[in-house]
Amino acid sequence: MAEEAAHAQERDPCTAFANRVKQLNYGNLLLLFFSSCRADPLGNFCKENTNISSGSQISVNIDLLLAEVVSNINITGYVATSSGMETDRVYGLAQCRGDVSRKDCSSCIKDAAKEIRRRCPNQADARIWYDYCFLRYTQDDFVGQVDTSIGIFYFNVENVTDPQSFNKELGHLMDNIRSEAVIPKNKGLGKGKTELSPFVTLYALVQCTWDLPQIDCAQCLAIAVGNFPNFCNNRKGCRVLYSSCYVRYELYPFFFPLDSDNGTSHGKTKVIIHH
Repeated sequence: MAEEAAHAQERDPCTAFANRVKQLNYGNLLLLFFSSCRADPLGNFCKENTNISSGSQISVNIDLLLAEVVSNINITGYVATSSGMETDRVYGLAQCRGDVSRKDCSSCIKDAAKEIRRRCPNQADARIWYDYCFLRYTQDDFVGQVDTSIGIFYFNVENVTDPQSFNKELGHLMDNIRSEAVIPKNKGLGKGKTELSPFVTLYALVQCTWDLPQIDCAQCLAIAVGNFPNFCNNRKGCRVLYSSCYVRYELYPFFFPLDSDNGTSHGKTKVIIHH
């Protein structure tokens, strides 16, 4: 397994501010210290051995696919499609977080479609993650398959004061919302909160891409939550982003409808992109 750096920043729906990013590079691992930024992606991945030329038919098909995705995303917040024929065919998927508005969803995918071509102009396999949406395309037909090959892990640099109690409550909350996510009518989305004290509330959200069967959604979420001890152990906040699912918890409100902020410090966050 290798850990590589990629451009990544964070955005929270309850805040609208951006601070300068400080980067510390240790060999092949880049830790990004940052606070929220509404405009930038959380991360991206461009597969190196899928190089294409800018004028190729595959590149043209990517542009056609992205145009279709942008045009249709506001209908349901999810699009899985393909463009081209035989060896030039490209498969794509776009999905927004289930709690965001159609307007914010559409805006996010428009940004993603532009940015993914800017960051991965010569690759046929590319993915980009935002706070509100996810977009990917490749020449392999991946729809309906669990993909945890690329993971982005964000974690708060601050630890909780009572790890044993916190992890117990976190486990209960994650079990509940993961159970919600695999119910067909919820379309892969589960979210909830639990009071840790009169002044502290734990918020959590999980989501799978709509193409996954229930059992595969459950598997992806289990892998994501199973990585908490490896990357987010005893942390005040964490998020795990895969191509097939998304998991996040915080000690402040971040999903819609928003609660009023309880005044808990958001703190600094680190990110690792792992594959």
